[in-house]
Amino acid sequence: MRLYQKIILGIVGLITVVVLGATAYGIKMYHDANSSFNAIVEKIDRKNSRHVSKANIDNTEPFSILLMGIDTGALGRTEQGRSDSMMVVTVNPEKKQSTIVSLDRDIYTQIVGYGTMDKLNHAYAFGGVEMAMDSVENLLDVPLDHYVSINMQGLRDLIDAVGGITVDNKIDFTLEGVHVPKGKIKLNGKTGLAYARMRKQDPQGDIGRQKRQREVITKIVNKVMSLDSVANYQKILKAVEKNTKTDLSWEDMLDIANNYIPAFKTIKQDQLEGEGQMINGIYYQMLGLNQILEMQNKLKTELNLPTSETLPTGDEYTSGYAQGQFYDDTNQTAEADGSVQNVTGTENYDGSQGESDTGYDQNYEEQAAY
Repeated sequence: MRLYQKIILGIVGLITVVVLGATAYGIKMYHDANSSFNAIVEKIDRKNSRHVSKANIDNTEPFSILLMGIDTGALGRTEQGRSDSMMVVTVNPEKKQSTIVSLDRDIYTQIVGYGTMDKLNHAYAFGGVEMAMDSVENLLDVPLDHYVSINMQGLRDLIDAVGGITVDNKIDFTLEGVHVPKGKIKLNGKTGLAYARMRKQDPQGDIGRQKRQREVITKIVNKVMSLDSVANYQKILKAVEKNTKTDLSWEDMLDIANNYIPAFKTIKQDQLEGEGQMINGIYYQMLGLNQILEMQNKLKTELNLPTSETLPTGDEYTSGYAQGQFYDDTNQTAEADGSVQNVTGTENYDGSQGESDTGYDQNYEEQAAY
């Protein structure tokens, strides 16, 4: 499930509390936030990063975060976790804006450090946070300075912690016994999670689901940034502490609270998805050469980095080209028609995107690293 919204909500919620901690009446909040934050910090050792240095948050440089929604902890799911949601967030204090780019989990790409081409979301199962960051960084050719991961239960807890959110639901549906009626409704954690997860009953499929997820992001961020949510700060902290991991330090969070808050008030949204294609009976999203270059340059611009006229070169990219990672989309219109090609096999695509595939399930059992 693409539950990337959970992650940024946790960050913003914690930032909000930290900001209040600087005020005279917020001393207790400050200490509570410090204690909760120390419990979620989990440093990583990245040996295959394409970029040597991180952005200096202390000097208010633009920075990036890989947000991952881990498929565990709710609605009967008890496995260790798969990163069924990946999103890159850039935060630019000079422009006073942030960007959220959701990455389709089925993107066909090089899994850095694993020596294979596979679905993007498999990187986490094969090599944990480090492999996920290295693979996304390689695909987008931008530095990923930090990560935040949160499990599915975190979404329920966060929605409940802010007192629920109101949405205008376009489709009456029931998901795993949870009914969400059509119309303007207030969602609690349970119904909010269903609203963010539902795909198969939406005529737009995954595109429709991503639209609803972006709606949930906006609704909860607005709620968290408002004063009425601050009254529930302990619930927000508890939700973050129970369900979140990050390599951001407490000092980083203080700097973000002091210098970056205006950048969270304007959030631009985008998504990276390719053309559906069946390869040996497995569904993938194939990206175009110009499409990926355009996205790379968008992110570089948001991070105040120089843009490029061509894709980068190197072993990972050369290998990707050789194995058909990208296709030539020079003469293709900017808006994909959603068609699916069938390659190297006779299986027919029936319009459904499976939640897993045989090769992944085998590798997940044998190779998962956390």
